[in-house]
Amino acid sequence: MERCGWVGADALYEAYHDNEWGVPEYDSRALWEKLILDGFQAGLSWITILRKRENFRKAFQGLDPDVIAGWGEAEVTRLLANPGIIRHRGKIEATIGNARAWQAIEAEQGFDRYLWDHVGGRPLQTRWRTLAEVPAQTDLSVKISKDLKKRGFKFCGPTIVYAFMQAVGMVNDHLVTCPRHEPVARLG
Repeated sequence: MERCGWVGADALYEAYHDNEWGVPEYDSRALWEKLILDGFQAGLSWITILRKRENFRKAFQGLDPDVIAGWGEAEVTRLLANPGIIRHRGKIEATIGNARAWQAIEAEQGFDRYLWDHVGGRPLQTRWRTLAEVPAQTDLSVKISKDLKKRGFKFCGPTIVYAFMQAVGMVNDHLVTCPRHEPVARLG
């Protein structure tokens, strides 16, 4: 059996695939971090973000939404000067706004519950045999994207949301030929 074909031969990618990708995540703050990083990925490859993930955590004070929600222009300016992250004003400003939107959902019902309720609290299980079968977005990712935007989130289009759903295990999109498919399915 081979890993999912998108992994390639990069050791960092292999570790991410084997230990994180598709594993159900139920922690509100961790879910927020992953959604933010997926937003920074827009227009880039995931390996770029993965290689900079620790820089993001340091620059954004642990990617703590309660801290980031209080930020303003001074922090945006500081982050735009940081070569260790993706220096995109729109994405940085969106992160601050997304932190505030996260706080509202967290206070209302919990960000974890908000997300997992979309899939009935359990990961969706797929049985894809090839990467060509795996969709870039689904009706559900379109629905979640629209609702997140309505609640004030940015950089969360349907493709980003679907990549996020895959990453946090809301959907098990490991190919059936991948040695991680069945172990991840059992986690659901």
